Amino acid sequence: MGITTAVADRKGKECRELSRDNSVKTNGKSRKGHRRQKRMLPIQRLYDTCKEVFAESGTNIIPSPENVERLKVVLDGIKPGDLGLTADMPYFRSSVTQRYPAITYLHLCECDKFSMGIFCLPPSGVISLHDHPGMTVFSKLLLGTMHIKSYDWAVNDPNTSAANSSPTVPPGVRLAKVKVDSNFTAPCNTSILYPSEGGNMHCFTAVTACAVLDVLGPPYSDPDGRHCNYYCDYPFSRFSVAGVSVPEEERDKYAWLEEREKPTELAVEGAHYEGPMFKER
Repeated sequence: MGITTAVADRKGKECRELSRDNSVKTNGKSRKGHRRQKRMLPIQRLYDTCKEVFAESGTNIIPSPENVERLKVVLDGIKPGDLGLTADMPYFRSSVTQRYPAITYLHLCECDKFSMGIFCLPPSGVISLHDHPGMTVFSKLLLGTMHIKSYDWAVNDPNTSAANSSPTVPPGVRLAKVKVDSNFTAPCNTSILYPSEGGNMHCFTAVTACAVLDVLGPPYSDPDGRHCNYYCDYPFSRFSVAGVSVPEEERDKYAWLEEREKPTELAVEGAHYEGPMFKER
């Protein structure tokens, strides 16, 4: 997912500073106090695992299968309470004054290797269809029910060449294959997408109030060519293409995607993360 705004980025910086301040205070505690802490906090374990898994992170660099599984196991074990989240928080309430429900982004941390953050969506909140160029993304649904629709470009499909070069298809419109089109209800397993598969382009719609923990490796970066692109999707039947043969029963597995400007209805507001703190080390 991984969409942020200037406001969210600013709030994220404040949150990172708060986290570091808290770490200094933690260091001042006695060694005896540390011994009494029998187990590491889940958020600390998540940060430490991300730092190791994404140590060599870069555009189109995918962690090893062992490291992907390792991080997935940690995320699968994260519960809302581990991050200080409850369903009655104001982030999850719809406002009668807003035409489009605002989404709240709780920034946990970001470096040049990875980022962690939580998206809080009120009912009917939508994170528009967007991509994650050259990135590996782990998404853990923490609360509620969410509809996820995701796509990958149909690069190895026999219909791709004819579809993307057809004069009946407008310039900039490309054929994609549907990866996921379903409702998910927490608790559920972590979903993972890769630079060219796994549903790299996705749209999230809150069926009920919900929260999603996102880990991106590496994070978005315009200078490094990892710019967040947005898309409109059209049904396969929208365009008639000579040379493209798809059985009627399989046409709902394809769609046409067209890049667009960032949707004006997408509103993401930054807020302080107030859950358990962790040490960035």
